[in-house]
Amino acid sequence: MWRYLEERTPRPGEMKPEAYERTLRARAFDLSRYFLPLATNTSLGQIVNARTLETQIARLLSHTHAEVRELGGRLKQAARAPAYNANHAALGRLVEEIRAADPALGKRAAEELLKEVRAAPTLVKYAEANPYQVETRRELRQAAAEVMQGVEIARVNAVEMLEDDPLEIELAATLLYAHCRHPYRQVRKQVEVLSAERRQEIIDLGTKHRGKHDELAREFCAGQRFRFDILMDIGGFRDLHRHRRCIQIEQDFTTAHGAEVPEDIARAGLRARYEGSMRRAAEAAQKLAACGGAEAAENAQYVIPLAFRKRCLFKMDFAEALYIAELRTTPAGHFSYRNVAWEMYRAVARKYPALGKYFRVTDVREPVDLLKR
Repeated sequence: MWRYLEERTPRPGEMKPEAYERTLRARAFDLSRYFLPLATNTSLGQIVNARTLETQIARLLSHTHAEVRELGGRLKQAARAPAYNANHAALGRLVEEIRAADPALGKRAAEELLKEVRAAPTLVKYAEANPYQVETRRELRQAAAEVMQGVEIARVNAVEMLEDDPLEIELAATLLYAHCRHPYRQVRKQVEVLSAERRQEIIDLGTKHRGKHDELAREFCAGQRFRFDILMDIGGFRDLHRHRRCIQIEQDFTTAHGAEVPEDIARAGLRARYEGSMRRAAEAAQKLAACGGAEAAENAQYVIPLAFRKRCLFKMDFAEALYIAELRTTPAGHFSYRNVAWEMYRAVARKYPALGKYFRVTDVREPVDLLKR
């Protein structure tokens, strides 16, 4: 892809070779990253208070994937252990200098400067796997399988802005949505034809195992005016997933929705090679999921490339819809989420024509200068 982009994007005379190569390689990676599997390592840093950390650890310890549960355990251990002191070595040398001049003062300096600090030992030590999350997930999976049994997954637009629902319909549909692979409209349709008693049973499943100190499941965050059912490649989703001011109800990673084929990969004559790779990856995931053993289906997800599509329900207010549309349509962004953000804007503008003028979006149909990031 680097060679393909280099051929069609000559270096301007005023641009330094290093800057040209760096910029074009970033664009080439925007295309090549579609091959990366979910197993690819990534790093993450966070700043969090102890109360939120306790909740987060409990959620990680309740996760479907062993790796994530292990991460929760390590996070708990790290929070209870002495905090890492980046200045420890330098302070240690200073203490030795003080001790050489005055042993008594050196001892006091060591006690003050090199003492261990535990940042969150009290709250975090009580964090454990949450039965409410584990049991609710298990029972809702069964309910979703029953309600959606025999319903073939419909083909819909990549971005669907949803109409308002009666609250009990939205709650029941959202609770089931995360545990199937169908578009929200299909889940809602199935929920609408259920009896009022059956809908109430589904909602009850979301609260049945709730303990005294458990917050309601995220699916109960309902009533937002702007709701988008989005089907997009996993790589683009991971970028859009950063927007935490909205409620996100995810479905699982799967190959069932097929893979995106970037236009430039097809133009470069690599479509057959690309699609062959995706086909083999999907076959590998299916074989691993069928091989038996603990969490085989979860482990199989690690080989799925970022090109495959994932479905997620995004709920937000008007300000967040505007913010995402403006930020994610800029030319420097990845074309995957640019297209999704553009469709979000268009959906809002169609439904609320008077509000469309407030969006300061970039038209994704305009050509992009690949050398500008």
